[in-house]
Amino acid sequence: SYSTSHFLHEFTVMTREMFTEQMAAAVGHSTKEEFGELFDKVDLAQNGFIDWDKMASFMLLSFYEKDERMNSTVIPQWKNLRLLSPVHKDTIQNITYLKGSSCYLTASRNGLLGVWGENLKLQRTLQITTEEVKLKDLWVTTVVSLANVSKIAIAFTSKEICFYDLNSKQGFSCQYRLYGLQGTVLCMDYWYNPHDGNEAILTFGDISGQVQAIAFTTALISLFERPASSPEGEEATVTISWQELVSGYHKCCYTLKHKIHYKDWVKQVAYSSSLDAFISSTTSNINTLVLAWREKLKPHLTTTSFNIARGVNAFDFHSRLNLIATAGINHQVCLWNPYVTSKPAGVLQGHSAAIIAVQFITERKQLFSFSKDKVLRIWDIQHQLCIQRVAGSFPKSLEFQATLYFNEAHGRLFISFNNQLMVLEMKQETNRRFTSHGKAVTCVLYNSVFKQVRGKKNLSAVS
Repeated sequence: SYSTSHFLHEFTVMTREMFTEQMAAAVGHSTKEEFGELFDKVDLAQNGFIDWDKMASFMLLSFYEKDERMNSTVIPQWKNLRLLSPVHKDTIQNITYLKGSSCYLTASRNGLLGVWGENLKLQRTLQITTEEVKLKDLWVTTVVSLANVSKIAIAFTSKEICFYDLNSKQGFSCQYRLYGLQGTVLCMDYWYNPHDGNEAILTFGDISGQVQAIAFTTALISLFERPASSPEGEEATVTISWQELVSGYHKCCYTLKHKIHYKDWVKQVAYSSSLDAFISSTTSNINTLVLAWREKLKPHLTTTSFNIARGVNAFDFHSRLNLIATAGINHQVCLWNPYVTSKPAGVLQGHSAAIIAVQFITERKQLFSFSKDKVLRIWDIQHQLCIQRVAGSFPKSLEFQATLYFNEAHGRLFISFNNQLMVLEMKQETNRRFTSHGKAVTCVLYNSVFKQVRGKKNLSAVS
């Protein structure tokens, strides 16, 4: 406006009081207190007055620093997409990281496990078998790591979950076999208390719409009690029926469940310690996303349902932002407040096909989403904008089953296409900071009269 331009033209030397009054009159939009805070930022030497040169320098430096931060930290930089050694001949069901062994584990539908080092070189393969099912009929549905007790849990279509000990002398030996489940398990999640490893929860969802959980109370000692009639020896498998757990026979754990999804297949489950709730999802448009809350001193769960048009394929929860992201079959990523079911807190639009997976980049406050047409998008959560689109580099197969796993600590995004395993790795970022000089500073002097620090950069004449 004319008044603002006239004010800046007349700006010479001003005290704090003069600055706040004239800025409020000429610019408006803010209070005198806010303009006073601006004055204090410009007047770093606390002289009690500022001039146009100080004001202009402050504004230019602020804009420059903001631009530097935006350019250097917002958009991830990736190395070329890598295809890892072809190991699996069947569809890859899971990719996970084993903290204790510092390696990655891939599991395919036929029970073949691939163990990969941190250098992404294949270390070994293992064929999982069970005594009850012939190898040709074996079908693994999902795998989860039990990091605090150095075990993995594997679910099969035979309605059983087997727990394998990673520290066994004979490789991955089956320590416990849980059988007699009411439906085939499709997904699992494991949580343990970082402050007390004895407290842990294994959550799983099945094809009958049930979400069930086993809450362990002495996980570090034993997941389940060993019956007196069980075979002796560390390598002997303890066989446990689901009814035993439900009846309370095993004092070191107890079970929880709900059937809110009715007969819809449960596609994903998770337990959130910050919400103290179980989260589950289906592809149905009714009870699509369900939160089940544990009540103190009560055995049952209280549920809250989100109805999402056409259902979702997956979800992820960011505890610090308190947001649930859903991968919509309707091509939308929705951000939900766990306590508001009526409408999403944000809708991220841009995909042209059903979204298969979503996952937060926790520290960056960003989000991955991957769609059925093989387009990977990265979103800025705060501004709800797509900041990066990756496409055209993935396999050209028309029909595929994909699994995503992001290891944030290592900056690696694994994507499986049927039996192929690929990885996108972030480039290491240099910590770029705003600097006052273009070359190394060799001398610094302090002027007590003007309360200023002056630096001298390294010139060719200075040795």
